[in-house]
Amino acid sequence: MAVTLTKGQKISLNKESGGGLTRVVMGLGWDGVKKKGLLGVFGGGGNIDLDASCMMFDASRNLLDVVWFQQLGSKDGSIRHTGDNRTGDGEGDDEQINVDLTAVPANVQALVFVVNSFTGQTFDAVANAYCRIVDATTNQEVARFSLTGGGHYTAQIMAKVYRHNGEWKMHAIGEPSSGATFRDLTPQVINSL
Repeated sequence: MAVTLTKGQKISLNKESGGGLTRVVMGLGWDGVKKKGLLGVFGGGGNIDLDASCMMFDASRNLLDVVWFQQLGSKDGSIRHTGDNRTGDGEGDDEQINVDLTAVPANVQALVFVVNSFTGQTFDAVANAYCRIVDATTNQEVARFSLTGGGHYTAQIMAKVYRHNGEWKMHAIGEPSSGATFRDLTPQVINSL
């Protein structure tokens, strides 16, 4: 049973899934712009391009690596992005980040998942947007966080997955921000660690 996350909530990924998680997927989904008018020319409003990114930090809050649409894999191979969806068209997750927690290097203390509106639409204008964590072994949704109605912001620091006493835990940060890519959020992310 998935936990619907609220800002500031912390959960143990081990306990929520009924055992230790070894592989997780962060899924991001949203609905594309509905075209109106003759051949979609009038009233289309342009595409909505949301982007999922995963930032890797050490215990001293140093940014070690980032997985995003311009770098689809971490340098160590433990995290892979499925690719950039620029429209939100299609069913289910529009972008996914796959994490092999057993392969994340020991010096990585925290993984921070962020979402940005690359095309500049605010979350209050994006329909059916969500972020979720899935146990990749069982395909069971562990946690979900709604983005729609998130206010007049173009970015959000969604969640931190971190090591604590030998297990992985998750902290739903839910901090709104502004920016087109993870780079715009880096100072705020570091302050949230």
